[in-house]
Amino acid sequence: MGKITFFEEKKFQGRCYNCSSDCADLHTHFSRCNSIRVESGVWVIYERPSYKGFQYILSPGEYADNQQWMAFSDSVKSCRAVKNIYGSSWKLRLYERPDFGGQVVDCSDDVPSAYDAYKMREAYSCVVTDGAWVFYDLPNYRGHQYLLERGEYRQHSDWGASSPGIGSFRRITEF
Repeated sequence: MGKITFFEEKKFQGRCYNCSSDCADLHTHFSRCNSIRVESGVWVIYERPSYKGFQYILSPGEYADNQQWMAFSDSVKSCRAVKNIYGSSWKLRLYERPDFGGQVVDCSDDVPSAYDAYKMREAYSCVVTDGAWVFYDLPNYRGHQYLLERGEYRQHSDWGASSPGIGSFRRITEF
């Protein structure tokens, strides 16, 4: 399991909370989060309790302010570690229609621009057969982030997206 430390102020200042396991409600530990240090593991932090709201996927490193993890606010209310149960291979299949319909694209590598690589701006459904992945709604790994682990996603809302727009995606390789 990994370790993550949350700080209320920027540059690792103010009240802090060390965490080494999934936590569905962080509000008793701090009121806002403006910097994070990930000592080990890959973590998903959420804007709302119970693993809801905007997601941010963080690899080991230091994030001196919330813009470094592309946050839209200083709200962090839950977190969970991404478990390394995937081995060392990555494979997913994107579909242009819900329920695995329409044109199919098979992927096994990082894609900084879904449009440049596949002339695809939207993915309505997806099957992840190997690995863990992060989808972004903008090219070059920017915008809203969505964690996809092994499984079937019949529609874009199954991975937490409010629209099917997909700009880029990457494999999670650091555990």
